[in-house]
Amino acid sequence: MDSTYDLMEVLNHIDPSELDYQDWINVGMALHHEGYSVDTWDRWSMNDRRYHAGECEKKWRGFHGAGTPVTGGTIVQYARDQGWTPPYNPGTALDWNDTVSAEGVVIDGSWVEGREVFEPRHWEPARELIKYLETLFEAGENVGYVVKSYKKEEKGKEKWVPADKGAYGRTAGKLIELLSQCNGDIGSVLGDYDPEGGAWIRFNPLDGKDVKNDNVTDFKYALVESDSMEIEKQHAIIRELELPVACLVHSGGKSLHAIVRVDAVDYTEYRKRVDYLYEICKKNGLAIDQQNKNPSRLSRMPGVMRGGQKQFIVDTNIGKESWTEWKEWIESINDDLPDPESLDDVWENLPELAPTLIDGMLRQGHKMLIAGPSKAGKSFLQIEMCIAIAEGKKWLNWDCTQGKIMYVNLELDRASCLHRFKDVYQALGWQPNNLKNIDIWNLRGKSRPMDKLAPMLIRRAAKKNYIAIVIDPIYKVITGDENSADQMSNFCNQFDKVCTELGVAVIYCHHHSKGSQGGKKSMDRASGSGVFARDPDALIDLIELETTEELMKQEENKAVCDACRQYLDAHFKWEDDLSQDDLCSSFQMMNYCKEKLDKWQMAALERNIEAAKAKVKGMTAWRIEGTLREFSKFEPQNLWFNYPIHVVDQSGVLGDIQPEAEQAPWQRGSAKNKKNAKSRKTDRKAALEEAIEGSNFGEKPSVNDVAKYLGVSERTVRDRVKEHGGYIIEEGLIQKSDEKQDTGKPE
Repeated sequence: MDSTYDLMEVLNHIDPSELDYQDWINVGMALHHEGYSVDTWDRWSMNDRRYHAGECEKKWRGFHGAGTPVTGGTIVQYARDQGWTPPYNPGTALDWNDTVSAEGVVIDGSWVEGREVFEPRHWEPARELIKYLETLFEAGENVGYVVKSYKKEEKGKEKWVPADKGAYGRTAGKLIELLSQCNGDIGSVLGDYDPEGGAWIRFNPLDGKDVKNDNVTDFKYALVESDSMEIEKQHAIIRELELPVACLVHSGGKSLHAIVRVDAVDYTEYRKRVDYLYEICKKNGLAIDQQNKNPSRLSRMPGVMRGGQKQFIVDTNIGKESWTEWKEWIESINDDLPDPESLDDVWENLPELAPTLIDGMLRQGHKMLIAGPSKAGKSFLQIEMCIAIAEGKKWLNWDCTQGKIMYVNLELDRASCLHRFKDVYQALGWQPNNLKNIDIWNLRGKSRPMDKLAPMLIRRAAKKNYIAIVIDPIYKVITGDENSADQMSNFCNQFDKVCTELGVAVIYCHHHSKGSQGGKKSMDRASGSGVFARDPDALIDLIELETTEELMKQEENKAVCDACRQYLDAHFKWEDDLSQDDLCSSFQMMNYCKEKLDKWQMAALERNIEAAKAKVKGMTAWRIEGTLREFSKFEPQNLWFNYPIHVVDQSGVLGDIQPEAEQAPWQRGSAKNKKNAKSRKTDRKAALEEAIEGSNFGEKPSVNDVAKYLGVSERTVRDRVKEHGGYIIEEGLIQKSDEKQDTGKPE
């Protein structure tokens, strides 16, 4: 088996959807070769939409080995290809040029003074063993032990070793009962042992069937033993490290056996914890025997003689009370937190503030969240911001510092994303003079949870001198329950890591919670835990404004006038023919054009006018509010989303519109009555189509995917699919009714 890495952990870093059919087969063959079960391959394969139940088992039966087998190294390589960086392996020998991390160093072993070990004054063998059993085992747990031994030559020296597997079918409770009645003769309970060789005992409970790792029923303890340094120094380091030792036993030779609490839930976690334990011991000067990692390992039994020396308990329940407490203590001692500083020391020499990125809103190295509902054009808003920073221009009403920016695209396919940038440039009317300032990282279908994406992002951006990174959208990389404050706090900490490591501003967007948002404060509208709103240094929130028919007629009038003016400017000298009032009247402008233009020109103008009217019909009105940590609050900004860009309302016509929840009851009732059933059905249809397209990277989404995207129940989604008529649901997936269903197995 490939013991260099835990292949179960490595598999978590491989997305099966990125592998072709042969690569998928290779993973199965490697797992088979390394001794894993078909269930491991099957569970991992379920992460691919091509998964087909029973396919793994059918292929598995055909894996009979080959002259050149596929090994666990293949799995490791696939993980590396997808961006995984292997962790430091404590079992790997270091070269002279390797650097040993200082993390986990609590003491300097070279300066530790030895601590004497005292034999018990009153030697009671049975009591020693009873104390050991009571400390480590529950009464009903099976205990393994060996009393028979023989001499074996090893590296030119003779050594006493266990002669067999020993006993493993008696419970701790039964042994304690018999030992209590043996009058000190433990041989009458366990069997006679050779006092030259001593005896051994297993420190983890067994199932009573055998003594292999698979027979361990509870991964409670690990063995820490060092026979290459003085016992007194071993003792001192074990105490100084505050290892959570349940029982510390003198081996009767030249070592102490520390039975350390690790309390692992399974063998996988046991291996990780023992690796960590051994690494910390090694860093602190305690040279560990690496052969003692197995949970079924034998340790020296207290209460017996060995070569004229006693095997005895030195102490019980020393150090920290639990693995968790000890690990937290180790990490707290080695944290990288700064020391407190006196304000008096810096009062006359305050550090400079981080440079401003967006004037009056955000500094470099800080975080900004853009929150809003569906159809607000949040992605376009962020693209507009990227372009404004790249060109050093205004974003809406705010000046931007010019610099290099990365846009992390998690949602759109590569072509669509690139076209959006060009469309926005053209709609803004800006020359693309600084395209080199914009880098786009397209991760649709390849993204990772944020805790895994952050180090990959930092590595790629480290030498690029970015001043900002935009992540769009974050629901693709959220780890944990977005309504859990704890989990979302840990999630948001990943943004801090990016900011701190790179010195960049991190800008990201999130969706609103369900229901009306107008009556809420801007910081309470984002979906999920309040951590989302309280974590960033700047929160920018969009809320839709309900426009009236009258207002939209005014906008249509402006659009017609602008279309007429642009056509006339391109073909005639005409400005002095009309008054200022006429220039603002679509009726007067059209009459003038009819007189001025021939029928061919008029036909061309009318086509332009129809296009302008269509754009107006697609316009939506929005209000931006903000909650800022570093700057004073700004006045709400009103704007139009005129696809594909947002345009600030310079005329002020949107200023008097109140969000629905802030309107008087009679106003809300009147507005709702105007929105008839046909209009609501159209809105639902558009929202459903958007959700089906965007909720699963453009692939066929499940009913649950669409429900989460829309913020509704699965039953509502099924009803809307039925109402729409253009889609069907088969095996939980939504697809167009004229599409052929995918059979599902990897190809």
